[in-house]
Amino acid sequence: KQTTTGGDLAMAQYHVTIDSELLQHLFLSDARDSSVSKLLESILNQILEAQATEQLRAAPYERTQERQGYRNGTYPHTLTTRVGSITLRVPRLRNGKFSTELFSRYQRSEQAFILALMEMVVNGVSTRKVAEITEELCGTRISKSLVSDLCRRLDPLINAWKNRSLKDNQYPFLIVDALIIRIREDHRVVHRSMLIAIGVNQDGIREVLGFMIGDSESEESWNEFFCWLKDRGLNGVDLVVSDDHRGLVKAVRRNFQGASWQRCQTHFMRNVLDATPRAVQSEVKANIQAILRAPDMDTARMLLTKTLEAFAKKAPRAMEILEKGFDDATAILELPEKYRKRLRTTNSLERLNEEIRRRERVIRIFPSRDSANRLIGALLLEIDNKWAGGRRYLDMAEYHEYRSCRPKPGSNIFYL
Repeated sequence: KQTTTGGDLAMAQYHVTIDSELLQHLFLSDARDSSVSKLLESILNQILEAQATEQLRAAPYERTQERQGYRNGTYPHTLTTRVGSITLRVPRLRNGKFSTELFSRYQRSEQAFILALMEMVVNGVSTRKVAEITEELCGTRISKSLVSDLCRRLDPLINAWKNRSLKDNQYPFLIVDALIIRIREDHRVVHRSMLIAIGVNQDGIREVLGFMIGDSESEESWNEFFCWLKDRGLNGVDLVVSDDHRGLVKAVRRNFQGASWQRCQTHFMRNVLDATPRAVQSEVKANIQAILRAPDMDTARMLLTKTLEAFAKKAPRAMEILEKGFDDATAILELPEKYRKRLRTTNSLERLNEEIRRRERVIRIFPSRDSANRLIGALLLEIDNKWAGGRRYLDMAEYHEYRSCRPKPGSNIFYL
């Protein structure tokens, strides 16, 4: 069977042949783990051979005037993955070095993931199962020197990306959120806030702008985070999207004066419905959805008035929350309609947080702050690379036209 695969490797497309017997083994429970690793090994080896063909401009034994060199066999390269250790056949070229980014790009998050497990073993906080997993994955005994060696290889790469300059782009749209993680500090487990920001730049490309471990979700922590982003060159922010955390909102207003704040509509809806009697929840929800998806601010205000009148007695507390949060939850209505769907909530960042949670559930408790920074940083780096090489998140042409003829300060949204 043949299939086509692509990815970060210069967005190339490769034809991959999957052995039918190997494919059949994937469905046998007693052979599934080994079959997955063999399947991955087969696919990656075919990709390496295809890349060699691209660089030489000739397939094996092919006679062509465009040939740029000749093959000189292969050498083995062991790659550690969560489905087991696999051996790749890396091509050798007679007149130069074979070039591929497959190893470095593929293994960043895998190395950080395994490294976190290994640190747990070294620090004596892991279970026997974790020790067995790490030894099986790494194929070697776990020691502090091995952990230190892996840290020296991985940390500079992550730190360089994390502290990169942002001054070459503008970021009209900024989405921020936090998630709670557990870290072992001073022989006890403490809860810390991981503050994360993603932005959409002037070309419509999403970027992971930064992350920071804070002591809490206080105004001070968020203010430190935003100051750090601005010191690295964050500029041009026009709209900030977040949940309604008091410290976060205060920090946004302090650091991005003149920008508009959009309260996440998903969380806003949940806040209103939590205060609504169950008997009228479906009616209230339908009315709020109509308000939030109104074509313009005048229509939204008209629908708000009708909703407040209809449910003032049936759900007084909910109507109070709705009226108080209306302006912040509908700030997005000032933008052209095509941008509202993706900027009305923090959903894009929530999905990124889910990827972090998927890894964090295995670790459960990070052995140290460095470990948390390493694992989360490696994952976010790979996601950022994927976004940079993918499709534009938003077409910004209409936004720039709107921005150029937008009213000066005095309206609902202001220039920075």
